Amino acid sequence: MSIRLHQVSKKYGDQHAVNQISFEVSKGQVVGFLGPNGAGKSTTMKMITGIIQPDEGCIDVCGIEVIGESLATKKRIGYLPEHNPLYLDMYVREYLAMIASFHGMREADKKMQEAIERTGLLLEANKEIGQLSKGYRQRVGIAAAILHDPEVLILDEPTTGLDPNQILEIRSLIRQLGKEKTVLFSSHILQEVEAICDHVIIIHKGNIVANDAISAIKSLQDHQYITVQFSGSVSSEALMSLPGIQEVESNKQGGWILKSAESVDISKELMSFALQHNLNIVSLQAQTRQLEDVFKQLTGQ
Repeated sequence: MSIRLHQVSKKYGDQHAVNQISFEVSKGQVVGFLGPNGAGKSTTMKMITGIIQPDEGCIDVCGIEVIGESLATKKRIGYLPEHNPLYLDMYVREYLAMIASFHGMREADKKMQEAIERTGLLLEANKEIGQLSKGYRQRVGIAAAILHDPEVLILDEPTTGLDPNQILEIRSLIRQLGKEKTVLFSSHILQEVEAICDHVIIIHKGNIVANDAISAIKSLQDHQYITVQFSGSVSSEALMSLPGIQEVESNKQGGWILKSAESVDISKELMSFALQHNLNIVSLQAQTRQLEDVFKQLTGQ
């Protein structure tokens, strides 16, 4: 097991930032770590990396206890914090050389070149970091995180502030790194998590509220969405009167999006409704469940 937390807690004053959480991340997994602002994501990541110590519980990285052996575990971890701490007046190669010296690396020049090539920094390697775009600065941070070839990568909001093209580039890079390393990364972009991960951990108010494959987490919804279009005009009030309907919203195609209780056979109700009102159903389709819907349900957002 690459990462293991057991009954880990961290308090700031009277407030539990993290409350007796337990989870494991297996070798080779790319796991999305989700939660609202202030849920405890960054605190948890800092405890895994040994930057701060938990008040209770134990954390293992690659089978080594983080508390008391933080130096040994840090050799096995690459960490990109949410606010990427870079020296803007240093050149890219100069900065990476400094990071390599901290690790006491052998063949540092070779490892630097490999990290530069893997993160797409080849054309930017001789520039000052302050001259780089936000996307390339994130690449520099990732290059520093993988420089010593760690077994585990901890990436805290790696695409924050990037434009759509830069997000796609960093997303592709994380996927590549996930083929050979264990990756735990946090993000507020749920579509991004679905594109990269097959497993998600959701934390809310310091507690783990979901820890499973994305497909399994989507099944936690207690409601369903149906899109329907009729041959004639229909009022939202009439649709709201159907059993089990919780919300009604019109769409751009002239149809309706209906939210209903999971236990209701809404298709049968709509067929009966159409017959009673002398209408034909032009289209009827169940909407694919989105991770965002389950996230909102579990975190009350």
